[in-house]
Amino acid sequence: MRAKGISYDTGFVHNGVIGHKLFDSELVKREMRVIRDDLHCTAVRVMGGDPERMEVAAAHAADLGLEVWCSPYPLELTAGEMLSLFADCAARAERLRRRGAEVVFVVGAELSLMNKGFLPGDGIDERVELLSRSDRVREQIGEVSACVNDFLGRAVPVVRERFGGKVTYASVHLENVDWTPFDIVSIDLYRSAEIADRFAEGVRNLVAQGKPVAITEFGSACYHGAGDRGAHGLEIVEYDKETRAPVRLKREYARDEAGQAAYLRELLEAFDIGGVDSTFVFTFALYDHPHRPDGDPRDDLDLASYGIVKVYEDRLGATYPDLPWEPKVAFAALADYYREH
Repeated sequence: MRAKGISYDTGFVHNGVIGHKLFDSELVKREMRVIRDDLHCTAVRVMGGDPERMEVAAAHAADLGLEVWCSPYPLELTAGEMLSLFADCAARAERLRRRGAEVVFVVGAELSLMNKGFLPGDGIDERVELLSRSDRVREQIGEVSACVNDFLGRAVPVVRERFGGKVTYASVHLENVDWTPFDIVSIDLYRSAEIADRFAEGVRNLVAQGKPVAITEFGSACYHGAGDRGAHGLEIVEYDKETRAPVRLKREYARDEAGQAAYLRELLEAFDIGGVDSTFVFTFALYDHPHRPDGDPRDDLDLASYGIVKVYEDRLGATYPDLPWEPKVAFAALADYYREH
């Protein structure tokens, strides 16, 4: 792989409320150094809904020589609101690129699932639930694809007017994106038990399209059986209906950090063999899903987290005594893989 990456959450915005309450410029700078020096990443996908936060994180990554994928991630926004967000972030990304950084702009992610107007449903949960009903998906897929491509046809010129680097979009399979206006084919691709037998073939088919392929999102939560769920690992969490803030787990689950690590290694091997250009593990840390080892097991939200570090609310870690988290088994697995390949 050319770009060995990981995603970095700067805070998702839902109904005006932003996550990642501990976001701090110096903390971000320190974590970017860990990403480069200890995880051996060469690229980072900076995700979030706040342009200022994203610019801070992207600048720290660029200062360390990391390739930056600027990835605004709208949630429940209208088309107009999304275009305004992309325009703002594209201008900021261009300033960074003109400083000499290698920057790729990601024109949103999973728009049909995460925003209004593409799939039926009043919220993310309803739209995601629709995907579990194969009959409804088949009915909707043509219309969804047309709506997504129509919107991207408007969004890409807005971005290119302000940004001179490479442009892509973090898609999901059902959207059937027309990749003509993009420089890179990008997809959020998880292996679940249902598609495990044809996963490698799917990767090869993506690469066969001719343009460089990036896997913009893949990974696993760290409870037993999470890998079989693929992208649906967070569904074990009860979320606040208004703010989307995580509340507690729906029941008790067994921790399986070794399973999370094995899942990452297996997918990285499949992407390498398949000829993928760039990979971005989801994710470095999810600060709003903290590790609570001492209380009610249902309060240990880290079990549902795709982060390769477990975040503390009330203490610093042992491995990195200046940082509020501890590496999981997946941290070492990813570091070893990126160092050796």
